[in-house]
Parts: sequence; structure tokens; C-alpha cells
Amino acid sequence: MSWLLLSLVSALFLGVYDLCKKASVRENAVAPVLLSSCSIGASIWLPFVIWSRLNPHFSANAFLFVESLSLQDHAFLFAKSALVGASWTLAFFALKRLPITIATPIRATSPLWTILIAFLFMGERPSGTQWIGVAVILLSFFVFTFVGKLDGIQFHRDRGIALMIAATLLAACSALYDKYLLQNLGFTSSTVQAWFSIYLVPVMIPLACYWFVAQRKQSPFQWRWTIPFIAGCLLVADYLYFSAIRLDGSMISLISPIRRVSVVVAFLGGFMLFGEQNLKPKAICTAMMLVGVCLLSL
Repeated sequence: MSWLLLSLVSALFLGVYDLCKKASVRENAVAPVLLSSCSIGASIWLPFVIWSRLNPHFSANAFLFVESLSLQDHAFLFAKSALVGASWTLAFFALKRLPITIATPIRATSPLWTILIAFLFMGERPSGTQWIGVAVILLSFFVFTFVGKLDGIQFHRDRGIALMIAATLLAACSALYDKYLLQNLGFTSSTVQAWFSIYLVPVMIPLACYWFVAQRKQSPFQWRWTIPFIAGCLLVADYLYFSAIRLDGSMISLISPIRRVSVVVAFLGGFMLFGEQNLKPKAICTAMMLVGVCLLSL
């Protein structure tokens, strides 16, 4: 399978992942949904962690091989889990409040914040084309503030918008931290994925305990079949993404924007599955954001 096709299929799974999140938290308690989906993801990775330790014939070059780590290494990966856990928590609460046709385009602006943070604090210098991409995304975000009013959403006052923006900023920080873990510290992608998935469980337990003690009567939890698909779709999407990167001739400058096709999947699903309105103006704003993201990837 070519790296282009792998990237596209990865994007489709990411879109389904967003739809499963929305279906799971819609009129449902967020904390147990998060803990359940993270526990499922950890249970998928745990056998590979054990297998890597016990099977002497399991090649260290295998894609799913999980390296042995020092206590300090585990601390680095636990920090990754704490960062991702905070981002996911804010994003899930935002997704519960917002239409998916507004939430996912905002989430797709993560590359914008990654570039701005790298520019401000890490000395990186975006190209002229990337600065045009930044301007296009900011313009589309500004236009989205008017489109949101059609759904009764005031961007400067709505708590869901604030939560999603904060979640996106944390996701951008996580992307930069990934770069540090993979490039500076030399972790393999499978090691990072495995241990951060496992450590997400203890990160999510305090929120779930708080919900159980203080909120379970006001915000009851209902098990839904989409909950295990949250973890499953994300793991498959990431597996295909890293597989694409590993292939000879693959171009990250094309893989990254292709992955943003997930927004289109979630966008169409919002109208077809959840009956959300105002397709045309939202589609125009989303298309502008995708153009900006593509320019950032050049």
C-alpha cells in the first residue's frame, strides 16, 4: 500500500474517531467515557509491552516493539500522558457542548499554534508561505465567529469554544513535546504510543472518581458501543500514519495536510448523523482552514 493511500485511510479513521467521540459524550457523562476509552487503548498496548520483554525473538526493529526504559524515561512519558490527558479532557467537554461542525475545524488549527509556539519559544522561523497559511487560518477563524452565531454560539463568550481552544493549544504543545521525545531523546514511536496510552489511565482516574462521588446523579453515564471505537480508531489511524512515514519516498509535507481530511469526514457526519445545520457557511470556513493548514505544511 502506498504512503499516500495509508495517509488517506488514516485520515478516514481520524474522522470516524471524532464522530465516535461526539456520539459517546452527547448527553452523557464525560469522565467515564474518557476513562473507558483510555483503558481500552491501554489494554490493546499492554500485550505488546509484555511481549517485547518476554519474547527474545521479537526484533527490536519491529514496528510494535516497546523499548525498556529507565525511571527517568518513564517520567518523561508520564508527562506526555498528563499533557494529552488535559487536552483530551478539555476537548471532550467542549465536544459535548458544541456542534461537531464547529468543534473539529477549531481542533484542526493545531498546526497553527504549533508553529506559533515554535516561533516564539524555540527559535524556529516559518517560511513566507507558512505565514500566509497562518493569516488564512486566522481569517477563517474570524469568519467562523459570525457563522457560529447561526447556531446561537458567541465565540467570545461560549465556554465550549474556550475549552476547545485551550485543548488545541495543549495539543500543539504535545506535538512539540513529541518532537523532543522522538528526536532529542530518541524514543521510538511505538514506545511513546504504548506508554502514554498506559499512563493515560491513572491520569484519568481522579476525574472519574470526582464524577462518581459528586456528579454521577446529575450527569449519569450510559455505555455506548462507540466508546471502544474511540480507542480503536485512534490506534489504527496512528498505526497507518507512522507506517506511511516509514515508507521510502514518503513526504511529511503531504502526509500532514492529507490527515486533515478527517475534518471533512467529521463535518459530513455532523450533518448526516447529528442533524447539524448551516452547512454552506461552515463548509466555506472549514475549506479556508484546510487551505491554511496545507500552506503551513509546505
